Amino acid sequence: QVHLAESGGGSVQAGGSLRLSCAASGDTGCRYDMSWYRQAPGKEREFVSGIRVGGSTRVADSVKGRFTISQDNAKNTVFLQMNSLKPEDTAMYYCKIDVAYGGFWCPSNAWGQGTQVTVSS
Repeated sequence: QVHLAESGGGSVQAGGSLRLSCAASGDTGCRYDMSWYRQAPGKEREFVSGIRVGGSTRVADSVKGRFTISQDNAKNTVFLQMNSLKPEDTAMYYCKIDVAYGGFWCPSNAWGQGTQVTVSS
């Protein structure tokens, strides 16, 4: 069973930066297309950015030019570099396995527990 562990959240002032990490563990021989989502209090969970095993990326318009997603395929780890943070970026950030490759035992659509990001003005 795969386990997704997010880290790197915290509290920063507007204009600051944070780097989130999400490591997938507990699998064997699996590779993943992964994404970051976020959910602010009282709002629906929304897509932030995604990356495929091959390296292609997608990013939401609301964070384009400020957030960058990257990955370490060897470690099944995905990163989200967040610069020029704004108060409206405050949310719980979740990583997600979108698509799994490598075998029937590799899980798709798995979510992490989340890491809190708080940006103060």
